[in-house]
Amino acid sequence: TVIATQNPIGSAGTHNLPDSQLDRFMIKLSMGYPDFNDEVSILKAKFNSAPLEKVYAVANESTIIELQEHISSVYIDDRIYEYIVKLSNETRNHPYIKLGISPRGTLALMQISKGIALAYGRDYVIPDDVMYICSDVFSHRIILSSKARIAEKNADSVIAEIIKQTSVPQIK
Repeated sequence: TVIATQNPIGSAGTHNLPDSQLDRFMIKLSMGYPDFNDEVSILKAKFNSAPLEKVYAVANESTIIELQEHISSVYIDDRIYEYIVKLSNETRNHPYIKLGISPRGTLALMQISKGIALAYGRDYVIPDDVMYICSDVFSHRIILSSKARIAEKNADSVIAEIIKQTSVPQIK
């Protein structure tokens, strides 16, 4: 797990990773700025205490291994596998994408969809699990074309378009 901050202006001391290395990160989440009240709370917490002193482990090694084994038992219907591959294929053929999702990205979407299912208390994946996490898994893996920049599209908007246009399997 890598948790990092990024300075969006200037590059002194920071450098973008090559695309081949970005593909090795399973997921990328962006939090953006906190809202007004949350930022006030951050200031108060920092002034009144040392917040890092309150950080504690929520899982140990055996719990993590147990969860990994449990995830491997989460069921995925063949139609969900096909849906995941269709989404990946659409990134490889989209006019706003110069370089689409690799098989590593397809595998990541499958694995994280299993984790989402578990988080919702299910031992099977539904299409909503895939749609929910797709952009977070794909957005750092695609390279947009110049057409996308001209149309003022970003990775998330292109992926949202792909999700909307890809037929969702009906599973009961």
